[in-house]
Amino acid sequence: MNERTAGAVRSRGTGARHHVRYERDDAEPLSVATASAIAMYRGEEVLSSSTQLYEYVDPEALDALFADRHDGTPREAGRITIDLPDGLVVITPTCIHVTADDEPQEIS
Repeated sequence: MNERTAGAVRSRGTGARHHVRYERDDAEPLSVATASAIAMYRGEEVLSSSTQLYEYVDPEALDALFADRHDGTPREAGRITIDLPDGLVVITPTCIHVTADDEPQEIS
């Protein structure tokens, strides 16, 4: 079963196992997209999520990490991984994946 919500696809496999792939647009801060993806993974509203992003990473630093350089040139793509108690978050400049720790990662 797939549920599509504002740039994200939440897939549910067997049992409670599922993953979220959240594709963000350039206007959305990476920290907001990441918090939204984690909340969606947990089936929660982002403003009342049980996980606060700042408990795992500095949101301002996350936004700055993938921001254009001071001269306006884009940075090379990279990825950040955050371990949650019940999942793994993989962040790239355009997409956030949230899965259970032991699920294989499909990162593009």
